[in-house]
Formats: sequence, C-alpha cells, structure tokens
Amino acid sequence: MRVPFWKMHGAGNDFILMDDRALALPAENADWLVSLARRRTGIGCEGIILLQPATEADFRMRFYNPDGHSAEMCGNGARCAARLAVELGIAPARMTLATDAGVLEALVTPDTVRLALPDPTEVRAYFDLSVDGAPISCGAANTGVPHVVLELQDLDEAPVMRLGPTIRNHPSFIPVGTNVNFVQRVDQHELRVRTYERGVEAESGACGTGVTAAAIVMALRQRVTPPVSVATLSGDCLTIGFSMQGDRVSHVTLSGPAVHVYEGTLPLPG
Repeated sequence: MRVPFWKMHGAGNDFILMDDRALALPAENADWLVSLARRRTGIGCEGIILLQPATEADFRMRFYNPDGHSAEMCGNGARCAARLAVELGIAPARMTLATDAGVLEALVTPDTVRLALPDPTEVRAYFDLSVDGAPISCGAANTGVPHVVLELQDLDEAPVMRLGPTIRNHPSFIPVGTNVNFVQRVDQHELRVRTYERGVEAESGACGTGVTAAAIVMALRQRVTPPVSVATLSGDCLTIGFSMQGDRVSHVTLSGPAVHVYEGTLPLPG
C-alpha cells in the first residue's frame, strides 16, 4: 500500500507531511520514520508531520524528529502544516491546531503563514553554563520546546558543531536536552541565527522556535525591539512579534514562508 506525502519547507527547515486523519499510519514505528528522514536513502527531512483529527482544534499536528522520537511542537513545521491543511480542506485560513505544547492559532495568506506561539516559559536573559570547566554566558527560553541562546560577534565563525552537541546534552538539561541557538545582532530590529537542533542532532536550515527564543532573549537584554526580523542559515527571513511588560513576554507570533517542494507517494512498512 502506498500513501501520499508532501515535502515542504519553512525558511529552509524541511519536512515530510502526511494526511493521517484516518489514524492509519504506523507512527509508532520509529524505524520507518527514521528511514523516511534519511537524506541519502530516504526522502530526507528535519521533521515528519502527521495531520490528525482533533476535538479541541481544527486538526492535530503530530511532530517527529528524524531520530523517530516525537517532540512537543515545531514552529516552522506547524506553519507548513497550516498551509497544507488549508489546501486539503481540513481547516480554514484562520485556524487552530492542536500540538503537545497546546492549541495554537495560525493565519495562512498567499505569501506567509503567521503562527501564534504559547507564552514562553523558563525565560532567562543571562545565566552561566559550565562547559569543559569554563563558564559560558547564555540565555534561555522555552517557546514550545527548550532553547539555549548564545550571543556572538561573528555568526559565520559560530562553533555550532563543536559547542552545539555539548550544550544540547549538558547535565543541566537532563533528561530532555535542549536546542542551541547562536545569535548575532545586526541592528535594533534584526538578528542572524544558527541552530543546533535536538533530534536532528545537526545544524538546522532554520528553527522557528529557536529564532523566537533568540529574539526574546535579545529583547530582554535590550539588544533588539520587536518586531524582529531574523535571517536564518538558508538565507530566508522569519519575523518574530511579541509584547513585553517588564520581563514578561506574551502575544508571540512567528511569520514567514511555508513552501511546497514536491509531492509523491511512499510505501507503508510491512
């Protein structure tokens, strides 16, 4: 048996999406998910998304990392899921989608998809993290999934593959680990960000929740003012909006492209 899939990307963050409203896809088969996500022998992606029925929203988005494990949500993935849901007649242009991080709102337009994210938690503008016996100044925010933020002067020289895995697996973040974002300030409304992504275990083309966490931390440091435009590794830009009252951040939105790459069919296992 073969089932349809759609390959999409949000600012270079790429996904395989499938319509699972019949709840017939074997999402518990981690080996199958891993085989789909492999770049050389599968379709290749940074996340697999199933669109499923929901009682509390227009649909439910189930998100799986390339390692076959589920994650609470994904900002760019949710924006791609929202566009596909409109095209398949699953949801209207202004919709709600259920995730393991809560029910989110999205608005799909011809050029962009705007996603309303949950209010961030575990927000810290500054803290020191001991790495190899030396302190590293970091920030942090959970924007649906956990993120650490490191500010650099030159993002092109960021030690993404050296420090990323070390911080991602740091004892301070056991048992779930964290994503790691390297950020450079351009001006009061613009940042550049590179992300080492948990579950991908490599640098991501873009990370929606990661650039959001970076913008929030940098705003708390009074380094930027919303709205914040963030240039990602892919060269695409995402726009982060939010309100601030002192140290409290709310009304967070993530806006940017959600683009089709191609579509096809794939065999089910067994």
